[in-house]
Amino acid sequence: MDTKSLCLGALSIGAASGYEIKKMFEEGAFSHFYDAGYGSIYPALNKLLADGLVTCVEMEQEGRPAKKVYSLTDDGMAALKDSLRQAPAPDSLVMMFFAHLIDPGQRETVLESYIDYYRAGIEYIENAPCDDHPFGHKFVTGLGEALYRAAIDYLEENKADLLGAEKPEQESNKPKHGVLSSNSLVGGVS
Repeated sequence: MDTKSLCLGALSIGAASGYEIKKMFEEGAFSHFYDAGYGSIYPALNKLLADGLVTCVEMEQEGRPAKKVYSLTDDGMAALKDSLRQAPAPDSLVMMFFAHLIDPGQRETVLESYIDYYRAGIEYIENAPCDDHPFGHKFVTGLGEALYRAAIDYLEENKADLLGAEKPEQESNKPKHGVLSSNSLVGGVS
């Protein structure tokens, strides 16, 4: 998923300034998915603004330049949902983060693609002999396999949470399994 789509995703959570979006990439939930700085966020926001996918309001601040606050438009939400219908990047969890915006059939496709990705990783590791590699390489290979197996176990054990019936909004905002709430997205993990 590109920076523009991730900015749309950030704004689907609520209106934000470029600085607040940058903090999501540095310290908030997006820090797990993507590394983006001002050099990519502001051009993305300017393009989204030019395309009518976001709006911008300048808010006066005492003794400081006006703060530009961006908001998602209906067309922006539609564009975000379109980007979520694309095949997921195998090493990114962004689509699962925004699963509530994806229709149930697509959610299942996304989930299965992640499981397939991790299974392929395990198969690659198992078929790549490393007997003659240094101990550090063997250690990291073992760790990689353990992480892939743990990911598969988690995805399969919690599949119903992602694919099941929609929960009331109050329930879906409660952190589960150490998941970030929308209140903790800016300024670090909860």
